[in-house]
Amino acid sequence: MALLDVILGLVLVLLFPGGIILFFLIVGSIKIIMEYERGIVFTLGRYSKILGPGVNIVIPMLQSWRKVDIRIKTVDIPKQEVMTKDNVPVKVNAVVYFKVEDPKRAILDIQDYIYATAQYAQTALRDIIGGSTLDAVLTKREELASEIKVLVDRETDPWGIDVTAIKMQDVELPQDMKRVMAKQAEAEREKRAVIIKAEGEVIAANNIAKAAKTLSSATGALHLRTLNTLNDLSSDQSNTVIFALPIEILRAFESVSSKFKK
Repeated sequence: MALLDVILGLVLVLLFPGGIILFFLIVGSIKIIMEYERGIVFTLGRYSKILGPGVNIVIPMLQSWRKVDIRIKTVDIPKQEVMTKDNVPVKVNAVVYFKVEDPKRAILDIQDYIYATAQYAQTALRDIIGGSTLDAVLTKREELASEIKVLVDRETDPWGIDVTAIKMQDVELPQDMKRVMAKQAEAEREKRAVIIKAEGEVIAANNIAKAAKTLSSATGALHLRTLNTLNDLSSDQSNTVIFALPIEILRAFESVSSKFKK
């Protein structure tokens, strides 16, 4: 019995460390992947498979894996100083929205797909802005952003990256250009004010001509207008004295003057 106890004790001593190691190996081989993630598995250094969401098994020491987030990511393009087509320096920054469509290519074909996408978007931004005029940069911001998106999306497609949108945020102009544009805007406002005033004077002149024609064609209308004007002046507290002559006297003077002319 003593010998059997010794043998059993030795077996337990030998199995106990192995059981612990086996337990930790099993626990370490269990990998949990979230719904918005994918896992790239390498077996002895070679690509093996893509792990989906849920519980997955990765064999320790034989297999390794990398986790890839497939949600839409945002990357800021720092402010870039670019010379436009009409030689005006502007500072522009933007935001890139993209996601991983193919986790395998995003890991195998490019070292850092986030950095590479940001760098390519920055280069494309400089190229598109450099080929556009200042007026286009200020007024056609969405169109230029769409051009940058198409260019970046086409170049990053081999990496398994889908660029969903690129938004230009700020366009900063030099101070001298701001002052010039402010003067231009002020001149445009003055121009519109002069045109509106002139149009108003034309309308007023036409209305006055129509009123004069109406008064002259209606008998007694001018008398009523004169009396109305006198009534308005009577309420004025000024010291101005006004002498009103009847229309008939004026017409008499006109008839006499016309006879002398003949």
